[in-house]
Amino acid sequence: MAKTVLVVDDDPTQRRLIQAVLEREGFAVSHAENGDEAMRHLGSGAGVDVVLLDLVMPGISGQDTLAEMRARGFSQPVIVVTATGGIDTVVQAMQAGAVDFFIKPAAPERIIVSIRNALSMGALKGEVDRLKKHQSGRTTFEDLIGSSAPMTMVKRLGERAAKSSIPILITGESGVGKEVIARAVHGSSERAGKPFVAVNCGAIPENLVESILFGHEKGSFTGATDKHLGKFQEANGGTLFLDEVGELPLDIQVKLLRALQESEIDPVGAKRSIKVDVRIVSATNRDLGQAVKDGRFREDLFYRLNVFPIEAPALRERKDDVPALVDAFVRRFNVEEGKSVVGAAPETMAFLAAFDWPGNVRQLENAVYRAIVLADAPYLQPHDFPAISGVAAPPPEAAAPPARTPPARTPVAGMPAALPTPQQLISDLSQDAPVRILDARGHLRTLEEIERDLIQLAIGIYAGHMSEVARRLGIGRSTLYRKVREQGLEDVVKGVSDEADPEAKVA
Repeated sequence: MAKTVLVVDDDPTQRRLIQAVLEREGFAVSHAENGDEAMRHLGSGAGVDVVLLDLVMPGISGQDTLAEMRARGFSQPVIVVTATGGIDTVVQAMQAGAVDFFIKPAAPERIIVSIRNALSMGALKGEVDRLKKHQSGRTTFEDLIGSSAPMTMVKRLGERAAKSSIPILITGESGVGKEVIARAVHGSSERAGKPFVAVNCGAIPENLVESILFGHEKGSFTGATDKHLGKFQEANGGTLFLDEVGELPLDIQVKLLRALQESEIDPVGAKRSIKVDVRIVSATNRDLGQAVKDGRFREDLFYRLNVFPIEAPALRERKDDVPALVDAFVRRFNVEEGKSVVGAAPETMAFLAAFDWPGNVRQLENAVYRAIVLADAPYLQPHDFPAISGVAAPPPEAAAPPARTPPARTPVAGMPAALPTPQQLISDLSQDAPVRILDARGHLRTLEEIERDLIQLAIGIYAGHMSEVARRLGIGRSTLYRKVREQGLEDVVKGVSDEADPEAKVA
């Protein structure tokens, strides 16, 4: 998913030049010719990842626009641009929340580096905010990713249920994010900020379920050397999330029903009951109705838990959310792994959105995690998802020319096979290559001649983008320009630049 840059500048020429630079690097660009138009664009809900803001504009200035953005809660990173302002103006903008600045005219490389740094900082800040909300129990339904119809229904139901203490049963396949929904219910309720305790009922040994849920007294059984509070008392005042509640043994289901009805628990070995104030949110990937018919789940407990059911949709039922999920996972794992992947290439996103994802969001998350670790390019490619796309990653030596195999020769008895002669090696060199190695008489050309042709070829291939030419040739830009002068290629560079103008200074 391409990142969107909002360019706010009253000069239409400046906007067009910046747009050409950004679109060549794969960014999407939106325009605003003044601060008022920028605020309307941000307020419309259109996705904006970075704001490029001119400080000197008619009407509302860039400084005032930045202050208004922060006052209205727009947290997008802002890069300020100035041509006439002094250092004091830039300092004020940075103090007001800008993440970077540059002075016009600016080279394309400077603009791209600034925007990529701003995106990295924005991703880091977003990940820190997400972790803070997660740890403090303040995740809300606004933090849930997805705007498809099934997810919109989940959000609406969850927000209504969160306003009361009604028991909630979240159903859905494994990996759909039932715990994420439960955390959003907790964070959207009056219990936000209080304990959120999650228990996987299917992962507790049967002989320890009662002790872990309700606690025990010291000496109540062999090995009980200390008093244990249990999950109900840990969650007192907050929310207890019972994941895979259908896995509970029948005898524990009776005690759980009493805890729900009477708001009190009986720790193992305790002489009296203990009052608790806990909201129960449970989840299952099984059909509890069928389990009741089969006698594996108590009917009275089922009705007590299933007061407000919420069905979490499978990922194949909300494929419109795949791009947003991929984008969120890329941001998170970039921070965790120290990578700088921009996103997924269009063809990659196409097959990710078309895949059925039997493991749901968890499978997608793990697939993106693996792809981020392996990725070498700015955008995730199909070969970064070999298990899904069926496209294998190219071998490391794929970029190198194939080794030249010496011609087969019949060895003489008692003597090793003779090596190919220099004339034989030279005769194998193609005369049709873009850069000729041999002259018309079949002799090797001079290194200076070959170098001149190679530089001229690279300038044409990369449309005069000298930074890219230098990078591909493995030399510095200053060295490249010196060789261009020495080889008399100034007219070649000028001709390409006049046509595409990729290296023009942004004025």
